[in-house]
Amino acid sequence: MDNRPLVERDLRVVWHPCTQMQDHEAFPPIPIRRGEGVWLEDYAGKRYLDAISSWWVNLFGHANPRINSAITDQLGQLEHAMLAGFTHEPIVTLSERLVARAPHGLARCFYASDGSSAVEIALKMSFHTWRNRGESRTRFISLSNSYHGETLGALAVGDVALYKETYEPLLLKTITVPSPDCYRREPGESCAGYSTRMFAAMEAALARHAHETCAVIVEPLVQCAGSMRMYDPVYLKLLRAACTRHNVHLIVDEIATGFGRTGTLFACEQAGIAPDFLLLGKGLTGGYLPLSVCMTTDAVYQAFYGDGIEPRAARHDCMDAGGRATPGAVAEGGRGSGFAEHNARKAFLHSHSYTGNPLACAAANATLDIFRDDDVLARNRTLAAHMAQATARLADHPHVAEVRQTGMILAVEMAKDKKSREPYPWQERRGRIVYRHALKRGALLRPLGDVVYFMPPYVIQPEEIDFLAEVAWEGINLATAG
Repeated sequence: MDNRPLVERDLRVVWHPCTQMQDHEAFPPIPIRRGEGVWLEDYAGKRYLDAISSWWVNLFGHANPRINSAITDQLGQLEHAMLAGFTHEPIVTLSERLVARAPHGLARCFYASDGSSAVEIALKMSFHTWRNRGESRTRFISLSNSYHGETLGALAVGDVALYKETYEPLLLKTITVPSPDCYRREPGESCAGYSTRMFAAMEAALARHAHETCAVIVEPLVQCAGSMRMYDPVYLKLLRAACTRHNVHLIVDEIATGFGRTGTLFACEQAGIAPDFLLLGKGLTGGYLPLSVCMTTDAVYQAFYGDGIEPRAARHDCMDAGGRATPGAVAEGGRGSGFAEHNARKAFLHSHSYTGNPLACAAANATLDIFRDDDVLARNRTLAAHMAQATARLADHPHVAEVRQTGMILAVEMAKDKKSREPYPWQERRGRIVYRHALKRGALLRPLGDVVYFMPPYVIQPEEIDFLAEVAWEGINLATAG
């Protein structure tokens, strides 16, 4: 087989994400024919070790038999039913399981299709909660170097210029607080000490703006798209206490960090906190189908429950058997035949056509089954220790500023000057050299700028980690030569 025919067809009709399409004139996309475990295979039979879990979504390997079986079984029963006015067993079971496993107090699940959508839901829901309580709040606080997605609301609370700058005129104005990113700590300063010191800026922002602030939104422990920068759990402890003290919601965006990536099922567990909103996606279905969820509290839910109108007042003109209007008759259910009354603007109006898709819910339930039945987190601790050992020599590389790790996320940051951490000019695209070398060697390593990172599926074997470490060493040597 040959890759070329499919590549040619692709370039005639497909527009790829996060890609300058002109690059494909010299460096065409790689067509993937099949996947199994941590490996992807193209049409020429070449295999690539998927070191980034196909953009952080795949937990238990490609073509996982347990997830395959769950989707197949569900396909024979129900492929989709709208969630407005209807329900189905897979979503009820999934919601029960998430509520049972999430931090205490998160009691309601509102579903979407992707991470950005879950962020939009949380922002809207927080704003709308305060509105329903009679308070006018319109601001959000977020961290520098943060990333929360690429829809307009999500972009507004993010701070990665690459994604945000172009659309700045379209975005709501937010309050940005310096990140507790431990890469910037002073020599000899502990990560916990630096994260604690940096919290002073957040405390000051809350003291000044709490009255107009709906929520603070953060990625817990790892700012993933922000070059995999990491911080200490103490910051989350301080933030939870401050949000409570200032009466501001806390949104924890675990779209990327949830489901074992940081060493615990949810990253916020390491701080022992419960947010007002917990956002989950990516690994939720094990990389199979798009599904995300915004979990929140009963307190938020109750702010939307009822429209403030007595049931007897909810009257509508109905038709009698002869097609004649009967003024003042109460429609079935007393609420307009199952549709929300909007005269108080209290109902939360946000939906997706595929909200709570049963096939995606089946995949998510199968993913939770694997966590339940297999000692995934314990095995991950062993794998994480092996990743640290396999990459240890990179810390001494003359152009590696830092090797950092949180659980199953490991990042290697290249720098022009190791001591000062002066970065390479971005135009040199040193990370791209690593990427191309890795592909030649049969590994999918897609750096973030000059940061090479490992975020592999949990079924990776120690010898495969050793292979990735070797490829990364070779690629970094090539990228930093001269």
